[in-house]
Amino acid sequence: MHLLRRIAMSLAISVFLMAPAHAQDASLQDILQTHAEEIADPSRRTVGETLDALVATGHPDLPEFLTRWQSREAWQRDADGLFVYIEDEDADPLVLLDISTGETVGEAGSREVTQLRPNGGVRRVIGGALVQFQLGAEDPAARLDALEAIGNDPDESHLPLIEARLEVEEDPAIHARLDVLLPALLIAFAEDDADRVAAIQTLDGNVSLDARATLNRVLATRRFVGAELPADTNVAAILSPGTGPLPRDEAYAMLVSAELAPARISREDQRAVLAANVVEGRVGGVPVATLNTEAARDTAYAALVAEGLAEPIPTEADVDAALAAHVFFDAYSEPSSIVTEAARATLDNIETRVGAYRFFDLSLDGISLASIYFLAAIGLAITFGVMGVINMAHGEFIMIGAYTGYVVQTLIADYTLSIAVALPLAFLVTFALGVLMERSVIRWLYHRPLETLLATFGISIALQQIVRQIFGTQARPFTPPDWLAGSVTINDVISISSIRIAIFLLGVIFFIALWLILNRTRLGLEVRAVTQNPAMAASMGINPDRINMLTFGLGSGIAGIAGVAIGLFAQVVPDMGSNYIVQSFMTVVVGGVGNVFGTLVGASMIGGLQKSIEWFNPTNTLAAQTYMILFVILFIQFRPRGIIALRGRAAGD
Repeated sequence: MHLLRRIAMSLAISVFLMAPAHAQDASLQDILQTHAEEIADPSRRTVGETLDALVATGHPDLPEFLTRWQSREAWQRDADGLFVYIEDEDADPLVLLDISTGETVGEAGSREVTQLRPNGGVRRVIGGALVQFQLGAEDPAARLDALEAIGNDPDESHLPLIEARLEVEEDPAIHARLDVLLPALLIAFAEDDADRVAAIQTLDGNVSLDARATLNRVLATRRFVGAELPADTNVAAILSPGTGPLPRDEAYAMLVSAELAPARISREDQRAVLAANVVEGRVGGVPVATLNTEAARDTAYAALVAEGLAEPIPTEADVDAALAAHVFFDAYSEPSSIVTEAARATLDNIETRVGAYRFFDLSLDGISLASIYFLAAIGLAITFGVMGVINMAHGEFIMIGAYTGYVVQTLIADYTLSIAVALPLAFLVTFALGVLMERSVIRWLYHRPLETLLATFGISIALQQIVRQIFGTQARPFTPPDWLAGSVTINDVISISSIRIAIFLLGVIFFIALWLILNRTRLGLEVRAVTQNPAMAASMGINPDRINMLTFGLGSGIAGIAGVAIGLFAQVVPDMGSNYIVQSFMTVVVGGVGNVFGTLVGASMIGGLQKSIEWFNPTNTLAAQTYMILFVILFIQFRPRGIIALRGRAAGD
């Protein structure tokens, strides 16, 4: 009978789910009147058949009626049995509303209508019928909500619903959820272990959180202690007190809780017992005045135990004997060992795949961070690597680029257009500032690195203060467009934000552009000539002074563009540049000064190293940066010119 009913329900649901919702020739009132007695006086035993018949009609107004019926907001007029809703239950007379149109169909006194009041069991069955409608809704969000409701409170009656929905579902996200939910229901409610094992095996390779949660529920364990292992228990592991996951004290506490061993007594409790048994200045025959040592108190307490006035205190030997006399084990809540073995094997395979995906995700994070460091450092690679100028204000050019993007966004409401305008504008602004800085300060300090460092450090502080005076100290919003605000999710393990992908692509563009400029243009030829031998370049008609100015401006302009990109995900504040200046210098030094390839390699090494260290301690990024700096210090001891050394002035030749 149960099987026939399930088949009938499945057929009814399949017809309903595959057919689009549309208005029926018969009104909802006519349909309900054919089952008026069952609706007015439902029972848990018969209401299922009534709901199957109603669901099979697929009437568009039925979900609202079921919702109101379940929440006891539906009524029946006694005179003619008409089902109605009531506008205001406190009104007198009551205004009756049509269940389909919501229009007024009359008035009645409170004694002329009967409220439909299904009991708790009936309401649960009605809820199951409502889920059928939600699973067939046109809105994918409504279908997902229905699946979440089933997942949170599964029932055997949901099995045919999920099976029917799986046959017709076309949305990939919903289909993926169904692929996990159906095995979960089969594992929970299938009677044959073979069916449950087959359901478990369908999850093999599924790395979603839902799949892993389903298997973890099957593998849930509880900890037990007894004189021996029960014969009918699905044992997960036998535990040894004092080793692994079961500390010695915790094991003995389990014995005490199970009333298999006497409780230990703390020193405070011992003193309380002694104080309660003071008789004529003595406790157990021991003068109170002598109870100033633990040995004396132990003697007095032992005397009380002998007199039956206190509970005995187990010795360490007693504890060891009690632990040795009992078996501690974890047992699966699932009684079938066949099912748990299949779940364990499947989960182990999934965890292996998750580990590989996590390594890939970590690699993506390292590439993403390397892209950020590359963008931040490529301008410095030109000013420091090519020109030999230690520019401590490089971070402030990044900051000015970010503020340029913020100002443009306040003027242009379209976020995409504002970024398109901000990128070249930030380059022009920071290029001009870089040229101004080179002409007014840097040109007088060539070959004087200490003075250059101090001067640019002072300029960096001045630029920060100027920005604080103009924009204040609060973080300014620089919002990415919607197409950059999300993330690309491959599965529940691998996900990377869209803006990080955009920064990676921007880094690739800059790498190619700079390589072409330095290797395929006259400017690049002159820069390389001045870098390798300024005197020889001057004798060939190249103006080193002009090349230095343009090179410094180019490096500063690139820093401005990097600031726009970084500002889209970092806080735009006056001191934001200081967060990247150290990493930028390390990137250039590790990769090899004055070399675009070296900067790329250095950024990859620094970014990958930092993310690898963070993987071991993900809550402490400061520690990762500290270890990274120590690594760089050791690295330059063995390779002071970096990975890709450059000949010429930048290399110190």
